Amino acid sequence: MSASSAPQPVKLSLPLVYQQKLFEELRKEDELVILARGLGLMRLITNLLHSYDAAGNNLIVVVNAEDRENAWIGEALAEHAAISMSPKARGLTVVNTDFTSVGTREKMYAHGGIFSITSRILVVDLLTNLLNPETITGMIVLHADRIVATSLEAFILRIYRQKNKAGFLKAFSDNPDPFTIGFSPLATMMRNMFLRKASLWPRFHVQVAQSLEGKKKAEVIELEVPMTDSMREIQTAIMECVEISIHELKKENTGLEMEDWNLDSALTRNFDLMVRRQLEPNWHRVSWKTKQIAGDLTVLRGMLQSVLALDAVSFLQQLDTIHAAHKPAPGTTRQTESPWLFSDAAQTIFETARQRVYSSKQKAGPNSTIESLKPVLEEQPKWAVLADVLEEIDRDLYFEPAVRDDSNGTILIMCADTDTCRQLRDYLQTMHIRPRTAKKVEEVYDPEEDKPSGAFLMRRKLRNYLNWKREFAQVNATLFSENQKALSGAVDPRLPQARGRGGAPANKRRRVRGGGGVGSNPSRHENGSIVQHFEKPNEVADLMSEIQITEDDAGGQAAEEIITFATADPLEDMDDYYQLYDMQDLVVIHAYEGDQDEHVLEEVKPKYIIMYEPDASFIRRVEVYRSSHNDRNVRVYFLYYGGSVEEQRYLSSVRREKDAFTKLIKERASMSIVMTTDSHGVEDPESAFLRTINTRIAGGGKLAAKATAQPPRVVVDVREFRSSLPSLLHGRSMVIVPCMLTVGDYILSPTICVERKSVSDLISSFKDGRLYAQCETMFQHYKNPMLLIEFDQNKQSFTLEPFADLSGSLRSVNPENAGANDLQSKIVLLTLAFPKLRIIWSSSPYETAEIFERLKALEEEPDPIAAVRAGLGEGESPDEDGGVNEGKGGAVNVNGGSMFNMEAQEMLGKVPGVTPKNIKNIIVEAENVREVANMEVEELGRLVGREAAGRIVEFFEKDVLEDYGG
Repeated sequence: MSASSAPQPVKLSLPLVYQQKLFEELRKEDELVILARGLGLMRLITNLLHSYDAAGNNLIVVVNAEDRENAWIGEALAEHAAISMSPKARGLTVVNTDFTSVGTREKMYAHGGIFSITSRILVVDLLTNLLNPETITGMIVLHADRIVATSLEAFILRIYRQKNKAGFLKAFSDNPDPFTIGFSPLATMMRNMFLRKASLWPRFHVQVAQSLEGKKKAEVIELEVPMTDSMREIQTAIMECVEISIHELKKENTGLEMEDWNLDSALTRNFDLMVRRQLEPNWHRVSWKTKQIAGDLTVLRGMLQSVLALDAVSFLQQLDTIHAAHKPAPGTTRQTESPWLFSDAAQTIFETARQRVYSSKQKAGPNSTIESLKPVLEEQPKWAVLADVLEEIDRDLYFEPAVRDDSNGTILIMCADTDTCRQLRDYLQTMHIRPRTAKKVEEVYDPEEDKPSGAFLMRRKLRNYLNWKREFAQVNATLFSENQKALSGAVDPRLPQARGRGGAPANKRRRVRGGGGVGSNPSRHENGSIVQHFEKPNEVADLMSEIQITEDDAGGQAAEEIITFATADPLEDMDDYYQLYDMQDLVVIHAYEGDQDEHVLEEVKPKYIIMYEPDASFIRRVEVYRSSHNDRNVRVYFLYYGGSVEEQRYLSSVRREKDAFTKLIKERASMSIVMTTDSHGVEDPESAFLRTINTRIAGGGKLAAKATAQPPRVVVDVREFRSSLPSLLHGRSMVIVPCMLTVGDYILSPTICVERKSVSDLISSFKDGRLYAQCETMFQHYKNPMLLIEFDQNKQSFTLEPFADLSGSLRSVNPENAGANDLQSKIVLLTLAFPKLRIIWSSSPYETAEIFERLKALEEEPDPIAAVRAGLGEGESPDEDGGVNEGKGGAVNVNGGSMFNMEAQEMLGKVPGVTPKNIKNIIVEAENVREVANMEVEELGRLVGREAAGRIVEFFEKDVLEDYGG
């Protein structure tokens, strides 16, 4: 469909100059737009889509959109259509497997409109010509930063550009970082998307700065909150543990690039992912210690965030959980404590965290050795600042006359996650409740005592923590009681036995700093790691008596129970429990949600915004919101802990984004333009793709392929489009025919069928026995079945050696089990069962595509219809896609009649005596698996034969306990 007719005037909601300028650019030409986070990317996209939607004669495809973005676009298009009164506007149609069948999709595409289609459905529809690429007016690509040469989205764009040179193509991203990694990354990414122009819009862009820094700036009040001494001490200790972990990683892995592995970069948001990405190619070769430290970095970085976000009691509970998780599991011969748990800094973390919650005092008496615990309950410093800010807002609202504007008097508090939202809600509900002490005195007004406080909330949290700790201690004792026995009695046959009972010789024993024995320190294990602290019953009793539930506490809990009970049934007695609040009296606590925050600002219209935790993108959203509305005044309170990781992370994120845009601007300035004869400046997509994956591929091979009368064809199972191999095959001038195959994954010729397995899939296929059945069915229908074992060149080395069971468990070191779980041994057993099975070893998907090309060289082309029918029963028929009609929940339509549950079929298929040939007779006769289990031999004999019936009945009647005892 063309958009040649002039579109009628439409109303847009782009009030700022830079938004209008960018919209005009996008309407004129195709380009990649990289916009800084928070500058209104989704608003720009929805206005652009509405301008095409209002014309009513377009077919627009939105690629790579997430569910929440689909909801946003659909709502925005409906709103725009109502405001513009566009009679031809149709809104957004989401196409996914849940609601749309093949026939329905074909009718929708013929009718036109705006469609958001999942990538797997779109690529199949384009390849089968269900959606003709020539009829598409244009494509809008979201999250352009995720599109690499072998991604499904790049495959879609290549198919589109091969058959449609006139349609528009516009890509969007608000994440500049991926465009700065590698050699000329911007040019490479643009080549993947067949685009020539990049439009960069950072926050420091002249037009953006002029739009946001005019007269209508929001009033911002920065509040630096000092951390308590305990919090600073814990943060310093955690940073020391991070430094220890990084040092250990460097020592263990000397051959890797480790310039960025330092304490400063450890504060960035994705440092642990960066380390993991560098280790991935050698992941199976690195020691278990390296793997553990890589996991520890994630835990420690989470603790850095938690010490600032969680209250003292919740943080202590999290530490208890982390400590328990690092204990060795029962039956293991390996001590799994992490290196940081052996450091003095770790002891500082655990002890200081306890001192924030309670302190111990010696009881009165000359010979008393019993200590009693007293609650300390250190509050978060931001709580008091938050209470002061709310009090200041109340004073302003009371003493200063309200300025007439479009803002509500609502107070919006923004924080990092829902847990912090819950914490602040509880604090604001209880900050004026005072817990009663045992001694009641005359109530005298004391301004210090009547300040908002979290004492009530903290006492309640401490009660819950002590109850949890009591149960946790019982579970801990039960679960790990046999652990030390297993460790002390374990024998590793792979190692030479110790000569004596004393273990290591005296000169090899571990020395302890200070000269004293390790056992003299009760807070350490024999191996030097920290012992988990459990309070004594009498100490807990004293502490519980200090924080007993008083009448006020009980009243507060009862009120909460009433509210909770009321919300349980929202339809009954609604008027008694629900009312419409006046926006002036409302305090809204909300977590940061990216683009969705723009909706929150527009709907709540807050006059006061409290940023409980810093977020650079939200600050920009507030700037855009304030600059877009002349009649809305906003005051922002910006809270952050001075000298904390929180402040450092915020500053580094701003700096990193600025550096990324600076690199992009420099690359764009020096980037060469691809000159082609095409009027749109788009080179041949096949050439672009081949040059992207391998610069050594010249034109000769391609010309030879095109010289043949019929292009090579490969029948591919539609489930295989999760991998990059179909895209690579298509890049080698092969015709991809997507079908729903019952036997095999790739059909290369009438005689060659290939079952593709990644290493992880191969391991799981051996575990559940699926691979044996797949090989069996391939031999029934094809002369040359092949098993392809494909490695990932970016994640794995080309070897199976590391996938042996090296876990160190007692079972793995038992000589009787040696080789039983080894992957190589299982492959040998498979080849003994199927001697004619050919196994293809491929180091990467690129190598696989080359192997397939060589295998097809002298073979006939496969018949898609025959490939689909292979493995189907007599009554089964392929659907329009060439597969079996598949319903919801994995139900399969056989004979065009009733629906059968695939999960139940797969379960039944594992029973001895049930084969692919006789399972159909069983599922037609029996209603469910229970009915099959209760059938007699005679009944089953009529369906599957006497011998098979005997095996089925024997399986269901087998006594599990007797079998286990035997």
